[in-house]
Amino acid sequence: MKKLSFLFAIILSVAFLNSCKNKEPSIVKIYVRSSSNALIEGAKVIIVGDKASNPSTFAYVDTVITNNAGYASFFLDPHFDLGGEDYEVAYFDVIVKTNSLNVGSGYVRTRVHTTAVETVFLP
Repeated sequence: MKKLSFLFAIILSVAFLNSCKNKEPSIVKIYVRSSSNALIEGAKVIIVGDKASNPSTFAYVDTVITNNAGYASFFLDPHFDLGGEDYEVAYFDVIVKTNSLNVGSGYVRTRVHTTAVETVFLP
C-alpha cells in the first residue's frame, strides 16, 4: 500500500509541474498605419532578428502581409524554442512596404509567452 501511495504522489507531482508551464504563445503584432492614421491592409511586413542587440537575438527573418484589420501577426514560439530556457527576450527590426512604394520601419522587443504590439506609420 505504501508503494501505491508513493507512486500516486509521484504521478500527482509530475502532473502538477506540467500544469505550471506557461503555455501562452509568443506573438508579435505589427499594426501598419498611413500618415492619416488609417490602418493599411495588404502591406508587406518583414521582421529581422537584431543580432547586435543586448542580449543578442538569434537570426530570424519572416514576412507577413497585413490582414483586413491592418496588422500582421508573427508566431514566434519556434524561434524561442531554438534558444532554450534562458532565451526569453528578442529584438526585431521591422520593415514595412506597400504597393505604392511607401516604406516604413520600426523596432520591437518581445518576451517569450507574451504578445508584443508595435505600430509602424508610413509617410
